[in-house]
Amino acid sequence: QVQLVESGGGLVQAGGSLRLSCAASGRTFSAMGWFRQAPGKEREFVAAITWSGGDTYYADSVKGRFTVSRDNAKNTVYLQMNSLKPEDSAVFHCAAGAYLYGLQRLRYRSSYDYWGQGTQVTVSS
Repeated sequence: QVQLVESGGGLVQAGGSLRLSCAASGRTFSAMGWFRQAPGKEREFVAAITWSGGDTYYADSVKGRFTVSRDNAKNTVYLQMNSLKPEDSAVFHCAAGAYLYGLQRLRYRSSYDYWGQGTQVTVSS
């Protein structure tokens, strides 16, 4: 049974940092991604990483502030978030899927087969 469990969310002031973790169990995946969903908005892509090569891909809105990484031994992916802004507030979900069609395809929800329940990130101004 595949499970993705996120942790590390919380309340932080603008300019602060948080580190999210997503532990995968049941199998390994060739690609992992992070998405976020704010109230009343669509779930949007944040970042993705390939499992073997560690290639990364970011949404323009987080580039330079967020860093995605993985620990193959722990089957865990991380999202280091720095210089947080109030507009980053959302429920962050990790997702797992197959890396088949190139990095840019990982921005689409359809590239992922499994999703975690999410962890809340709130950034106060």
